[in-house]
Amino acid sequence: MGIRAISRFTGLDLATVLNILETAGEHCARLLDAKIRNLKVSHVQADEVFSYVGQKPNGRNKDNPERGEIWTFLSIAQHEKLIINYRVSKRTGSDAAEFLTDLKSRLASRIQLTTDAFRGYVTIFGTAGAVEDVFGDTIDYATETKKITKDPNYVGQRAYFAPKMVTVKRQYRFGMPDMEQATTNHAERTNLSLRTFTRRFVRCTINFSKKRENHAHAVAVFVAFFNFCRVHKSLEGKTPAMAAGLTDHVWTVEELLSWNPQ
Repeated sequence: MGIRAISRFTGLDLATVLNILETAGEHCARLLDAKIRNLKVSHVQADEVFSYVGQKPNGRNKDNPERGEIWTFLSIAQHEKLIINYRVSKRTGSDAAEFLTDLKSRLASRIQLTTDAFRGYVTIFGTAGAVEDVFGDTIDYATETKKITKDPNYVGQRAYFAPKMVTVKRQYRFGMPDMEQATTNHAERTNLSLRTFTRRFVRCTINFSKKRENHAHAVAVFVAFFNFCRVHKSLEGKTPAMAAGLTDHVWTVEELLSWNPQ
């Protein structure tokens, strides 16, 4: 829900709702940082979700980290559906490197990593890039690039029809990746969940974030709830955190928000 909708629904002042969001977001960020460590997962996918803060992207706010185009980097454990880490920032090479460095710090085993061919991850030619710089030869790495197009006849309301996928290119990068498993489909499906359940990511509305800090808080709340409270249909009654061995039960929202590090 949007902040104003929550205010009307609960009878709380807008400032109170935002204060609760800040408190919950900071709490969930601490929980995720503490709990998602030493993961023993085999396949990881990474992708980025577009949004904007304060105003739509334009030439004047291109490099402003607080306004305009903002991306949310997400890494997903393919089989466990766990969101391992995230980063709310611009979509630059340095941001990608910091995101990957954080991902590496949370892993306890060799993984196969699949991303798109974003220049923040790989260079145009060869395998060199942030992924190789951060992980070296400790992972198996491949990329998947999807080319999509829109029918030029789609105008008006039809302009919002789903684009057609033309080609899918999977490319070996380094290590020994299983190319049949080299896909970003699961990460992209998680992107859809983020857009569906977090109002700030819904397109063509007035619910976009006005401050980057609140945007990051909303992402933290979503990731914590998704990992620990939401039963995933493909996991036979388990949450992603249960599938990854981080907990033995489905958490309630009360338990999530009252968690205290031991």
